[in-house]
Parts: sequence; structure tokens; C-alpha cells
Amino acid sequence: MAVQATPAEPTPPTPLDVELAAQDPGTRAELGKRQKSLTIGAVCKALAQEFPDISISKIRYLEDQKLLTPRRTPGGYRLYTQGDVARLRTILRMQRDEFLPLRVIRQELAAGRLGEAAPVPGRVGRDGARAWRPSVSVRESTGALYSLDDVLEETKAEAKLVRELEEYGVVKGEMRGGVRYFDETEREIIAAVAELARYGVGGRNLRVFRSSADREANLLQQILAPALRSRNPERRKEAVDALENLAAVATHLKHLLLIRDLRKIVR
Repeated sequence: MAVQATPAEPTPPTPLDVELAAQDPGTRAELGKRQKSLTIGAVCKALAQEFPDISISKIRYLEDQKLLTPRRTPGGYRLYTQGDVARLRTILRMQRDEFLPLRVIRQELAAGRLGEAAPVPGRVGRDGARAWRPSVSVRESTGALYSLDDVLEETKAEAKLVRELEEYGVVKGEMRGGVRYFDETEREIIAAVAELARYGVGGRNLRVFRSSADREANLLQQILAPALRSRNPERRKEAVDALENLAAVATHLKHLLLIRDLRKIVR
């Protein structure tokens, strides 16, 4: 004798359902769109397996940095399309696998890179040598400068923190007409430190990062100094390419050493 299945109880409407339901003519179409979109919490859950450290605050931070532009309902709810999720996955992979700063990631996305598998540093190239994707660019930046007010607004950092960074030599800025400006790299440094500050890391704690960076830069300079000073444009270009390649190798090595030491802590 066949047993008739008991109908499942309907899922209670969420606040977003209520909001959309109140929006008359386009309600059904809007609900259809929503079924193909994800809330910020659902995006976190969908990416958590590949990116265990993903969080709602991190996604919001990337939006603040103009890397994501999710659709918003009139009530302020963020809705992410599958394209938004693919873009976010690409951003997170470039951060994790290639150690690219947000400025470079922004440039990569503007150049059309999206949804592709992230290349892994240290992969084998066609000639059998390891091919390293540069994690930094030492060439000229766009030349854009940002006032302190602009930096504070974009990075959500506190003015006191920026003063600490200046005091400890982490950022310097440039005075023009009595106003201090910061370039793109220093703006990204302030943004990164602002994130660390959420965990109690202050300017004085960053001296170890500054000292480490100075030592690494001096080492790479010693290795390539003759070629970098060459008057031959082609040789100098090759030296700059080699410098970026070495920077990628050094960054990856430092990352691996950090992972090794952190694993000892959590054992």
C-alpha cells in the first residue's frame, strides 16, 4: 500500500522576501532574480571550503575597495550574482596564490582577467624552469596621489594609526602645498594595517615588517645592482624583470616559512 508523502512545511519568509513582496508589479520578476542571486552570508558559505578565512567583513572590505559592486535592494540588502561570486573567487585566489596587492588585482580585473584558474607560483614553464608570476611591480605607478582624508575614507583607518605609521617609517607620504599625499602603494599599506589594527596590531608592532622588507630589498639590490645601473636600456629592462621575478620567489618563500611556523603554533 503506497504511503502518501506529507507535504513539506513552507519555508518562513525572510525579511528580504517581505521587502520584495511589498514591491508590487515587479515582485515576481524580482523574486526570480533573487533565486539566482546570493546573499552575502550565502556567498561566505559557498566559498568557505576553498577559502576557510573568508568572512562577511572581508567581502564588505573588498566592496569598500571598489573591487565588488553587488546589487542592492531598496532596503539595502546585498545580492550577488554568479558573476559576482566568480569575480570574488578570482580576487581571493590572486591574494592567496599570487600574493598580489589590491592595487594590482584591480588592474588585473580591469584588464579583463576573471574566472580563470589562478596560476600557482613555482609552476614549471615551457623551458623546464620554474615560472613565477611577479607579485609586485617595481615599475612606475599611475602617479595618482591621495590626500589623508581620501585615504581615511577609502581604507576606514583612523588618523591616529596613520600618524603611527609615519612615526615608525612604514609610510612617508609627500608634502605638496602644505598637504600630505600618499601614493597608491602607501594607500594599500594603510588599508592592510587598518585590517591588522582590528586585531590590536599597532604601528610599533610593524617595525618587524619594515625591517624585514628593508633587508630583503637590500639583498635583491645587491644581486642585481650592476645590471640595474646599466646604461643599456635592454639590459636594464631585463634586470627589472629579474627583480620582479626574484621578489615573487622571495615572497613565496616567506609565505611558506610563515605557514610552517604557524602550523607549529596550532598543533
